[in-house]
Amino acid sequence: MNTAITEIERKALYKVIYSRRDVRGQFLSDPVPDDVLGRLLDAAHHAPSVGFMQPWDFIVVKEPEVRQKVKSGFEIAHAEAAAMFSGKKQEAYCSLKLEGIMESPLGICVTCDRSRSGDVVIGRTANPEMDLYSSVCAVQNLWLAARAENLGVGWVSIIHHDHIRQALGIPEHIVPVAWLCVGYVSFFHKTPELQQAGWLPRMELDSLVHYETW
Repeated sequence: MNTAITEIERKALYKVIYSRRDVRGQFLSDPVPDDVLGRLLDAAHHAPSVGFMQPWDFIVVKEPEVRQKVKSGFEIAHAEAAAMFSGKKQEAYCSLKLEGIMESPLGICVTCDRSRSGDVVIGRTANPEMDLYSSVCAVQNLWLAARAENLGVGWVSIIHHDHIRQALGIPEHIVPVAWLCVGYVSFFHKTPELQQAGWLPRMELDSLVHYETW
């Protein structure tokens, strides 16, 4: 098997990276075919993981009743978050569309089983949170694969883990890492929505790169 990346493949990868968006309000109701969904999950399953422990599980949710339970959890956390801002910042926050739980045809919950490989895991001995980071790598793999399939993904982070756990019947020792809204979209924004809304600008890369020391 030739593992060298061609120029065309390299350009395609960067196109996917730069055109990936956090989708909230552009979802279509069209179902995601099972073979496409299978490719997304397989891409996520091939993410790097500390000690090759593969701590992730994937809960695919299509039923509206279950997704409504998740939406209710978002509404609670969303109201809590709005109260943390004041003045025009609060007005701006409340005007933003921050999830597509019911608009997207399916949701995928990515979790982390921190006990999967026992107490001592290669690479997790000094930094025990590395297994959580591994599950986030699975999220990123799924997100990029979805963009390559012309699917949108929205990560709903404004929700308490305990609510996700209760809504999906997740065992106590399993950590919910991400609720992802997944589906085809009417269009992809050219730039991130929060950037367009003036919430924050994209930082200049030069200001974030350090050499040898901070």
